[in-house]
Amino acid sequence: MATTPDDSSGQSTIDESASQVEILDADALADEPLPEDEAEPVDAVRPPGPSARQPAPLLPAMRPSSRPARSGDLLGYYLAEVRRYPLLDPEEEKELAIQYQDTGDPEAAQRLVTSNLRLVVKLAYQYHRQWANVLDLIQEGNVGLVEALSRYDPYRGIRFSSYAQYWIRAMILRFLMDNYRMVRLGSTRHGRKLFFQLQKERDHLIKQGIHPSTLALSKALNVPEQEVINVDQHLSAPAMSLDAPTSASGEGRPLNEVVGNDKAVNPEQDVARNELGEVFRAQLKTFETTLRDERERTIWHERLTASEPVSLTSLGKRYGVSKERIRQVEARMKRRLRDHLTRELGDEIPIYLEAPSD
Repeated sequence: MATTPDDSSGQSTIDESASQVEILDADALADEPLPEDEAEPVDAVRPPGPSARQPAPLLPAMRPSSRPARSGDLLGYYLAEVRRYPLLDPEEEKELAIQYQDTGDPEAAQRLVTSNLRLVVKLAYQYHRQWANVLDLIQEGNVGLVEALSRYDPYRGIRFSSYAQYWIRAMILRFLMDNYRMVRLGSTRHGRKLFFQLQKERDHLIKQGIHPSTLALSKALNVPEQEVINVDQHLSAPAMSLDAPTSASGEGRPLNEVVGNDKAVNPEQDVARNELGEVFRAQLKTFETTLRDERERTIWHERLTASEPVSLTSLGKRYGVSKERIRQVEARMKRRLRDHLTRELGDEIPIYLEAPSD
């Protein structure tokens, strides 16, 4: 099992040799040739739902080692194990996903999970500055990977690896939230709120020309100033920025204007960001089919997802209603969209919905 931190702040240490592993980047890991010897079996299949969130004991990061790690380098040993499992091309992935959904075939599930263990490693490394023991993050990411498998629908046209990224990140973030000393979920009701909204509110104040002091932030978020100070000192986890357009053709409003944008990502997250965008685009397309009438469809296409939104006044005149009435309909649609995204993707990561300015 992955080692645990020395204290609840997460500032544990890993064998220094782990930092010298040449394959820290999972992309490089994926490009390396796979060894000829057969991989050790991994039983990663879990029942759907909450039980899938429990650690799968036979995943490489969690099961007892069948042989001693070289030079005490547990991380290096794990990465060597991960290389044993081949990647899947899109056709193979879809075929296995359909096979698992239709028949519950454990071998199909095993291949889907093991082929994405490298993805978990890559995402875990994006958070290693917040938690020194990468194996802990990998373990939580593996739990998210198995959860994604229990929820994945191959008929929606989204790759499993793209869909799985959401759950991998969600479980890693939940682990960080549960274990940060100053942001422990059980301590106060403000921890979760600040974890996700602090940077967003700071950016909002700056845009308004207001200095984002801890006092100003505490008033804006309606939380004690000391909690803002604590979280600001202990939390700098990378946020998911979705700036891909809502339309696959490249047109329309960027996703970050529709579902919010907490913080800019670094270059290493570009690929993950784009793949996450695919998941949200698919859900936006699904939500569009639930729009009730022409007026809602117009608000959706000409305001919420338009690259150049029309004004509320203009739409009000078109439909013979007040500007405020259009605003109310738009607000109602945003609530429905938020509920839809939470229902389909889960609530581990909150969704911020922003309407275009009038």
